[in-house]
This record gives sequence, C-alpha cells and structure tokens, in this order.
Amino acid sequence: MNTTPLQSIAQLRAVLTGRALAYTRPGSRSGIDKHVLNGSVRVGPLGLEGDEQGDPRVHGGPDKAVHCYAWPRYLPWRQELADHAQAQALLEKPGAFGENFSLDGIDETQVCIGDQWQVGSARFEVSQGRQPCWKLNDRFAVPDMALRVQTSLRAGWYLRVLQPGQVRAGDDVVLRHRPHPDWTIARLLQVIAERDCTPDTLRQILTLPLPPSWHRLFSRRLENTSAEDWSSRLVGKSS
Repeated sequence: MNTTPLQSIAQLRAVLTGRALAYTRPGSRSGIDKHVLNGSVRVGPLGLEGDEQGDPRVHGGPDKAVHCYAWPRYLPWRQELADHAQAQALLEKPGAFGENFSLDGIDETQVCIGDQWQVGSARFEVSQGRQPCWKLNDRFAVPDMALRVQTSLRAGWYLRVLQPGQVRAGDDVVLRHRPHPDWTIARLLQVIAERDCTPDTLRQILTLPLPPSWHRLFSRRLENTSAEDWSSRLVGKSS
C-alpha cells in the first residue's frame, strides 16, 4: 500500500525534444541537440512526442523514455568550464546535456530509484541514472567531458512512463511513491563511478527495480569481482 504523502518536490522548468541527426563522427547519429517546446507536449511509452534518439541500441526505449537534468547543476559546470567557450554557450540555457526535462528544486541526491512521479497528466517512474558517453566530449569540445560528468555524479537520470499524458513547463513534479528511500540516484552512480565491487552492496542493489542493462552491470560485477571497461562508452572508437 502506498503511504507516501503526495508532495510537490520539484518544478518542470522546460520541456525539450530533438530530432536524430548526423553527428560529429563518421556514421554516428544523435538526438542530443534538444530544443525547448512551448505549450502542452504529449508523453507516450517511449517518451515525448517528436523526440528521437540516434542510436536506439543504447539510447531511448521504455526504460530511458525521458531524460531529466537538474537546472541548478549548470552553475558548477559553468564555473568548472569557464575557459571553454563552446561549453559556456551551451550552458546558457537548458538542453546542454540532451535532457528532455529541465528541473528546478531537485537533483541526483534527492531522487531515488523507483520513485513514482505525477507531472501534468502523466505518471513516471525513476528507472536509472545516466551513464554518459563520448558524445558529450564532442558536444562540449572538452575531451574528457563524459568522464567529468560520470565522476561528478551530476549525470542526470531517466524516467519510464507509467501513464501517458500531457506535460508542460511550469508543471509541478509530485512524488506519489518512494519505495527505496535509501537508494538515491547519486548513491548508485557513485557505486558505478568508484568501481565498487563490494558483494554486500551489489546484492542490495540487485534487489532494486533495475532495468535490464543495470541488472547485467551489477550482476557481472558480483560474478567477476571487477568493474566493467568504460573506454568505448567514454571515449568512443577512433574515427
């Protein structure tokens, strides 16, 4: 039985979508270039109407239907990347990280896996944190940007859609249920970033409602007692 009191925990600052286009490296495509939408936007099982992903093998799908990023996280990035002109231009407005929802009032330390949200007439569940890839390096013109995002734990998170509906900028994010209050997205991202292979920690994580990709990740760590290779994801293949 859900005993979580309904409460507004954040506000939707902006809603963004983007088309999948040819990207910076030969043969690559990406929908990371998102643009703010005005008015009401339809949300279905695979995300926002009109949004696309360039590589559906690793992006999008029901467990990554909506990417969220906390707007207050932009300030430390602007400070850290003060000498990078391309990054500064991106960080002037929401969408720099390819997010669909730019949020005020909440970040990775305050979001827990399995949280259920009401936003507008749609309902969502927090499915996993983001594991950044090399496309951020190219987008920001910072060679180690993906690694910086990963180690900072300022990576954002994903939602799956429990009930389709309509959302718009200014909507409250209402917490309907929090079944795993001890497991924030930041805590899970930290386990990944620090290559933590502690068996007890991994066994606890494997009891959570993980998407298949994260279940495989933590299962393999438990089985192999070692962390996965990140090089392809963080750097990409040489062109």
